[in-house]
Amino acid sequence: MAEPKFLYQTIVEAMREEILRGELKPGDRVPTVRQMTERWKCTPGTVQRAYRELADQGLVRGRRGRGTVVVGDGQLTEKAPLRRAELVHRAEGFLLEVITAGHTPEDVEQALTLALDRWRSAARTPEPTPRRTLRFVGSHDMAMDWIAAHFGEIIPRYRLQVRFAGSLGGLIAMAEGEADLAGCHLWDEETGAYNEPFVRRLLPGRATVLITLAQRRVGLIVSPGNPQRIAGLKDLARRDVRFVNRQPGSGTRVWLDAQLHRLGIAGSAIEGYERSEATHSGVARLIAEGQADAGLGLEAAAAAFGLDFVYLTGEPYQLVAPAEEVERPPLRALVSWLKSKSGKAMLGGLRGYDAGAAGTTTRVS
Repeated sequence: MAEPKFLYQTIVEAMREEILRGELKPGDRVPTVRQMTERWKCTPGTVQRAYRELADQGLVRGRRGRGTVVVGDGQLTEKAPLRRAELVHRAEGFLLEVITAGHTPEDVEQALTLALDRWRSAARTPEPTPRRTLRFVGSHDMAMDWIAAHFGEIIPRYRLQVRFAGSLGGLIAMAEGEADLAGCHLWDEETGAYNEPFVRRLLPGRATVLITLAQRRVGLIVSPGNPQRIAGLKDLARRDVRFVNRQPGSGTRVWLDAQLHRLGIAGSAIEGYERSEATHSGVARLIAEGQADAGLGLEAAAAAFGLDFVYLTGEPYQLVAPAEEVERPPLRALVSWLKSKSGKAMLGGLRGYDAGAAGTTTRVS
């Protein structure tokens, strides 16, 4: 299987971001090696190398019977004295070596001071071609996870800052000038259309462009083998089914609430309706851990965690951008990549994603 060079480092960066954003909390189990090989389309060795690197950085550790888990703040604090002792031990070894070579302690002190000054000066020197940051806020999408991790390869000298805050949260962030790109999949019950009605309401009078990322399969994520024979939304009201929801404001939650209203099912009739996760991966993880029986989400998330999937609907996931930005280098390059063979191959490789319309644009004014 061909892999990009140093893919393990990209996986490390993506996992570190999930930990720093709080999506993976202290004590949480990280995805299994098998799940990660499917998600990243790589070999088990690449994932194992990434997990070793995260362990060396003190972010995760292996625990018997629990797999690999995120290290808590307390555990990091407990390690601090040992890390300081190790640093002193290394410094003593260096001192012994240079003093044996004929240098005095004063020579060593001056040399270290000079070296530290040079290092600090270099650290303060800006890059000759600093990378510009594009701010993305919007609904969680597994393709966006991948694009963010590889953005520097797709568009050199640029980076993508990602914050998953739901579809409505993305459009509101754009309206308030806190996002350059918003990601959404909002279904409008009145018109039956996706995204455009909400863009017109939340960004009135502003020329924008909808950029299609992919068509996604959405349905109920359930335990392997679907032991409870969950077949549709009506089954969520059964007393033996524990549900995990998406957060209010997410496109998934907007669609679900509209369908429940149509079926005459109150949220209070569903066990777990008030419990929510911010990402499709978070929903799948709870089901994989046996903490819930069903959740609404992407087929790709179900596949990543080795779970079963009950298809309910298809939906477009689109990026919203100001019209004037689309002709500028970063977004023009992103649209070009989405239309390319390599872009469509990556997106289409995700379970439940159809990349046929990737890169198509629709102007909204």
